[in-house]
Formats: sequence, structure tokens, C-alpha cells
Amino acid sequence: MTTTKTILKARPANDYQAKLATPFALLGIRTEEDWLTDIEYLPLDTPPLVPQNPLAMEVCQQLQAYLADPGFIFDLSLHIGGTIHQRRVWQTIRTIPCGATSSYADIATQLHSAPRAVGQACGANRLPIVIPCHRVIAKNGGLGGFMHASDGVPLAIKRWLLRHECT
Repeated sequence: MTTTKTILKARPANDYQAKLATPFALLGIRTEEDWLTDIEYLPLDTPPLVPQNPLAMEVCQQLQAYLADPGFIFDLSLHIGGTIHQRRVWQTIRTIPCGATSSYADIATQLHSAPRAVGQACGANRLPIVIPCHRVIAKNGGLGGFMHASDGVPLAIKRWLLRHECT
């Protein structure tokens, strides 16, 4: 079993340009120059941090717009690293409409890959919510994993996001 401490870890405060409180986690936001580089799920008891620059302010505003309207379309400059395979998976995930899901197996078939490789790419996603890996579920309709975990807080976050998008 994966514990909250191994999944939701706060970095030093100066590593983030904002920390946004949400109903499911505190979101640690990292930016570099004009790029959003990371959104991390932090424990709910982590102190918030007001945006430290204009881009962090814009990221927070867009995340709040998503919380108010799950159909909100993000318009941010993203710094997307990763392998070629990961980027292909993330691009495919971005096409899954709000309120819909796709299975790891379906994405793997589409990309001529394997479900486990799709799952690993989802777990490596550094821009969750904006790249909505929570919309990828198990072939049998179950939640599957989330953030390299199969239970605990990560799945509670995934459940919350999926419910939010179905309202």
C-alpha cells in the first residue's frame, strides 16, 4: 500500500511559484520563465502560497476556472519534457473530452504500445489536470492507478476529479 507521505510530498517553499488550495489537494505550481513546468499534488495541510509571478497568477486563475467549470479549456505555455512515447501518450490524453474517459488499453492500441507503458507515461505526467491523466481508467471500467499508486490519497484525488467533470 502506498502512503500519503510517499506520494504527496512538499518541496521547499521556494521551489514553488504558487500553492493553490483545492478541495482535493494543495496544488504546488512551478514555472520557469514563460512556461508552466509542474503541478504537484501536495497534502491539504500544506500552507498556500500566493502567486509569485504573473504566470503563476495566470495558472492559478485558470485552475480556479476549471474548478468552477470542468469544461474550461486551459490556455497555458507548457514545458513538456519526457520521452517521445510519453509525449505521444500525453497528447492523446489531451484529446479525451471533459466528462469522458479512455482506457489504458484503448490508448495503447491507438499508439501501438502496451497498457503498462501508457500507465507509466500517465504516472510521469508533470502537468496533471492540464494534461488530464485522471481521465485514463482500467479496461474493465475501474479507476486503475494514479500517480504510480493503486490506492489511498492518489485514487481519492482521481475519483474527485472524475466526479467533478461529470457534474
